[in-house]
Amino acid sequence: MSAAMSTTSSAIKTALFTLFVPLVVAGYVPQQMVDGSPARLLLWEVIGGLLVILGAIGYFWCAALFVKAQGTPAPIFPTKRAVVTGLYRSNRNPMYTSVLAVVVGQAVFYQSGRVAWYGAFLFVCMHLFVVFYEERDLGVRFNGEYEEFCRQVPRWLPRFKS
Repeated sequence: MSAAMSTTSSAIKTALFTLFVPLVVAGYVPQQMVDGSPARLLLWEVIGGLLVILGAIGYFWCAALFVKAQGTPAPIFPTKRAVVTGLYRSNRNPMYTSVLAVVVGQAVFYQSGRVAWYGAFLFVCMHLFVVFYEERDLGVRFNGEYEEFCRQVPRWLPRFKS
């Protein structure tokens, strides 16, 4: 398969994954938990809206990096090489943190405790998946490269190098 065809295939698979996983997890489910009325304070609306926008930008930036690496974020269609550029230089899991930013942004925007608890639940699920499956799988697939990446980049909280 040519590189162009592989990139197109990766883009289509990443788009489908995005529609069925992050869009449902970060968009549809939280929206079902709120009554539709935003916070009464403009400050909360602005902060929540910014988190949603930044989370969406972060997610799509990372999705583009996966396509460039000729793979997808879906474990069934992994990349051929480790993705360690872009947001991955400051956080090992920027796609997860981007999805969480979208969920937390909605919790803030709508002042919804239910959405905040859902976000906390998502974080626990993501953490367990990362620790017990993803890191082990990536360690096997990318051997020493991934181990070095883990030593250099924190798992969740971004580290911005000067």
